[in-house]
Parts: sequence; structure tokens; C-alpha cells
Amino acid sequence: MVEIKQFFLYKSAKYIILLVIANLIAINTYSAIAERNTILIISSYNPETSQTAVNVSALIDEYKLLGGNRNFNIENMNCKSFPDVVNWQAIMKNILDKYSGMNTPSMIILLGQEAWTSFISQDDKRLLKIPVMVGMASRNAVVLPDSIVALANWYPESVDVLSDIHKHNFVAGYIYEYDIIENINLILEIYPQTKNIALITDNTYGGVALQAHVRQNMKNFPQLNLLLLDGRQYSIYNIVDEIGNLPENTVILLGTWRVDSNEGYFMNNVTYTMRDANPEIPAFSLSTLGLGHWAVGGYTPQYRLIGRDMAQQIIKYFNNTTRANVEIETISSGYTFDINVLREIGYSLKKLPEGASFVNKETSFFEKYYLQIILTVSIFVILLTALLIALSFFVKTKRLNKDLEKSEAELRTAKDRAEESNRLKTAFLANMSHEIRTPLNAIVGFSNILTIGDCSKDETARYNEIIRTNSDLLLNLINNILDFSRLEVNRVKIDIKNEDIVNLCQSVILTMRNTGKTQAAFRFIQPVASYQLATDVNRLQQILLNLLSNAAKFTPEGSITLDFKIEEENNRILFSVTDTGCGIPEDKREIIFERFEKLSEFVQGTGLGLSICKLTINKMGGDIWVDPDYTGGTRFIFTHPIDLGKEDFVEPK
Repeated sequence: MVEIKQFFLYKSAKYIILLVIANLIAINTYSAIAERNTILIISSYNPETSQTAVNVSALIDEYKLLGGNRNFNIENMNCKSFPDVVNWQAIMKNILDKYSGMNTPSMIILLGQEAWTSFISQDDKRLLKIPVMVGMASRNAVVLPDSIVALANWYPESVDVLSDIHKHNFVAGYIYEYDIIENINLILEIYPQTKNIALITDNTYGGVALQAHVRQNMKNFPQLNLLLLDGRQYSIYNIVDEIGNLPENTVILLGTWRVDSNEGYFMNNVTYTMRDANPEIPAFSLSTLGLGHWAVGGYTPQYRLIGRDMAQQIIKYFNNTTRANVEIETISSGYTFDINVLREIGYSLKKLPEGASFVNKETSFFEKYYLQIILTVSIFVILLTALLIALSFFVKTKRLNKDLEKSEAELRTAKDRAEESNRLKTAFLANMSHEIRTPLNAIVGFSNILTIGDCSKDETARYNEIIRTNSDLLLNLINNILDFSRLEVNRVKIDIKNEDIVNLCQSVILTMRNTGKTQAAFRFIQPVASYQLATDVNRLQQILLNLLSNAAKFTPEGSITLDFKIEEENNRILFSVTDTGCGIPEDKREIIFERFEKLSEFVQGTGLGLSICKLTINKMGGDIWVDPDYTGGTRFIFTHPIDLGKEDFVEPK
């Protein structure tokens, strides 16, 4: 019995051990799968940490927004000044070893020049199987030195990393490059007497790589001497002395300056100290350093945040089975100049390359206050127009007051006219204060919102449409007032031409259908196929549009019909506009043709439309009235002479 129990205990223990091993294998397998679904970001973590952080944050946010489902691991190399360069290969190797075997990531992203150079220095065949992206790095590099090299006096050759790109599995990314030849040619164009180029670079890997790139390209300019102001050998204090003692006909070429020989870190404002050491010597920039307060200009990379663009490349790469059309892109370069410095040296802007951008460019007063100027001018014009109209009424009233002295009968007549004029002025001011204030409030309010600038694209479009609509209302208001004033003082000239009134009627009906002011159906009853009428087509069209627009205001649904009849025996055309709206009370059928009279105070309008129609029709020898026999809404009828001649109207004085 004891042997049997021992046998079963042995079997049970064996099964338990096998079960534990199986679970461990499953856990490790799941972990490995998870790691292979991971993107590894390796950052140089140099003094541009803030820019790196912004790019990483934008990359991850955009990747998730685009539907990416991989996780991100972030490793920092903590690279500092150039003396630490001998440790970078080992740091990179330790990071890559950490993600080897079952933990191999699905992609590696290298951010920064130090990370990129350390990566390509690795002799690890397994890295060829991992797709790699790169960003925030220059294509011009130097091979990392051995530990035995005296770094302060080490002058390596410049290497174009892209020329060796086939040796690595780089699939995408964004890099920049420095065009030395373009900058030297620019210097010689502006300062043809140049004999020496003094290059300022700092005690970082980027500074050493840039210096090597400049030394290589200066071979194309044997007539120039290259003076190296190297941050590996100079501190900020003694480099200032060197700048102060530079020989004549020397131009400074600014590269990088963040770390000096004492490994002290500096912000960009340290260049003010360098500039003040020799303010007479001109400076140009390779990397935007000194632009805005020292450098004349330069042909520099157009630095920008690339996080979102890299996220789009990741999505494109993993969604494209052929991996085509995904590659390392070079960020474009361009000319940038300081307007103030160019003016100081007296260099003409016309001689500069096309497409150049500028710093310290002053914004003109009109550009800066464009909206405010337009708004102010608009308000001024409106107020001036209102003032002129008010002055017109005032002059008429004053003229009537002088006539009161002539006789008692004339006094009574003048008194009546004055009261009428005062009533009209009151009606005018009441109408104008409401009609002008409503659209003007909208224009001022939404213009102020647009001036603040905190609006989305859709909101900006909507506010612009509101401003445009209310501007049209103001313009229509002023046009009506001006038309009425010209008609009243007989300053309108009738321009008679033959016109097909059938085509004209069809045109105004189509115009009204497209306004969307009502749900009512617009109709035209066509009595003949064509009819030529001698008329002022603009005035006739204005009358028809006014009557149709007026009908649309009071006919939200139903129909609005335009018709005309030819009465040759009476030498006239009888036009009619009929609607199925609310109609006009009998007591208002005559007064609605008076100025500033409105059927409803709650409907937009000046009360001048029908007055303008009546004055215009009367001037052309016709008449207008409301059909008293029509009870289904309102029908306006007006006549127009068939043979419109000079005897039918009075020429303006």
C-alpha cells in the first residue's frame, strides 16, 4: 500500500510541475506577442528636451487618433556634451539588448542626431529585421570615435548617412541638411570682399558634425580662409576675445552654441554677448542661430514639429503590405533675412533671392487694423449718408419757414408742409434707427469676434456670412434712400431701349426663386412667346423685383404670380403681381405708397420700396394701384406705355 501511495504522489507532483511549466510558457508567449506589438522610441535626450517631448507627445496622440493599436516604449540615452560621446555606443547597445529576443519591438524610432549615429554604429545583424524611423537629425554626420581619441583636437571627416542607408533597415522619417555652398555664395553675393569665414560651433556632437561638413564644403572655395571658433576649445568667455580680434574682411558663420569647453549650457541669448564683442563684423546663420538680433540671414532648414507627420508614416507603413511610397524625407530649406540688419547695411531687398522670408518685418498699419478700418469707414459712410439725408430734410424745412412770412395762406400751407416734413423726419429717424442698428450690431459684434481670432474654421465662415448678409442689408437700405432722393428731386434719367419683356419677367422670377425668402411658389403667366417693349429695363426690373420681394415677405406659402396683358387700344401694358398672402386692409391701400409707410413694423424694410415703385412708374408715364376686387391676398397692378417717348416723362434738370 505504501508503494502504491508513493506512486500516485509521484504522478500528481509530475502533473502539477508540467501544468506550472505550461502556464509559464503561455505567459511568456503572451508577453512576447505584446512586445512585438510595441514601438520603441529612443531619444537622444539632448538639450532640446522640450522639443523632443512635444514631438513625442504629438506622435503618440496622432497615432492613436488615426486608429493605431500598438503600444509605445520610450528610452532616453541622456546624451549631454561631446566628451560623453565614447559612451553612446554602449548606451545604445544596452537599450537594444533590453529589447532583444522575445521582446523585439515591431519598430524603432530614433529621435536626435546622437541616437541615430549611435544606432548605425552598432554591429548587430538582428537589427536589419526591425524597421527603423528617424527624426530630428541631420543627414551630415561623423563616425563615433574610439575612447583613445583626444576629442578637443579631433577633426573627423563628414559622412552622408543617406549614402549608406541601404546597410540598415530605415523605412521612413524626417531629416534636415545644411547647405554650406548656398550660404557661402550668399555671403559672397552680399560681401564680395570676404576673405575669411569664422565658423562658430559648440561642444556637442551636432557642433562637431556641422564643423566637419563645413570643412569638407569649404574645399570648393580655395580663395577663402576658414577660421574655427570651436566650442571644444573655447569657453563663452575666451571665444568673445577671439571674436573681438578677428581680422578685416571676415564674416562669421553661426552654427550651434549650447555647450562650451567647460560643458556649461547656454540659451540662445548668449549670442548677444558674442555680437557685442565685435558688432561691426557681419554674421550669417546656418541653423537660425542669431536670426532676429545678429545675423544678416542664411539658407537654413525650415525646422518644424514632425510628430504628427511621423505618426502618419507609421500608419502608412504598417497598412501598406508592399511598404512602397514610404521613405526618409528631407525637410526643405529656405532663405531667411533680418529686415532691420539689411536696412542697416543698406542692402536692397530687390537683390535678395525669390521666395525669401523675413524676421522683424513690420506689419503695416492697414494690415494690422484691417477689420477695424473697414468697420470704421463703413460706419462713417452710413452716418454721413444719414446726416446728409437729415440735412436735406432740415434745408427743406428751413426753406418752408422763410415762405411763412409771405402771407397767411402761405403760412398755413408752409405750416402743413413743415408738420409733414417733421412727421417724415420722425418716421425716417424711427425707421433708420431700427433698420441701421440691427445689421450694424451684427457687423460690429461678429467683427470683434473675428478680430480676437479664437474661432474655428467653420465658425469663421459662419461669422463672415453673417457680416456679409448684414452688409448687404445696409447697402440695400442706403440704395433705397438714394434712389428715393434722386427720384423725388427728378435726378433720375430714363434710358429707353427695346427689351423682350417675356425674357425679363422669366429672369426676375428665377432670381426670386433662388433667394429662398419664402416657401411660396413663384409663377409667370406668359401671354405671348416674345414681346419687344421700349423701356428702361433697369427701372422696370427694379419695379418687378420690389413688388415680388414685397409679396414674398407676406406670403410664407402658397403662390406668387407675375402676369402682363397687352392693351394696344389703350397704348399700354398692364403688369400684375398677385399673391395668396395676408392681404392689405382697405384703409391702407392708398397710404402704403407713401414714404416710410409699412404694413407691419415687424417685417424687415424701410417703407420706401412701394414709394420708389410709384415714383418710377409715374415718371415713365404709368400708374400703380392695389386691385380692390381681388380678395385671395394682394394684387398690385401697374401700367407701362407701349410707345414710351420723351413726352411721357420729364428729363432731369
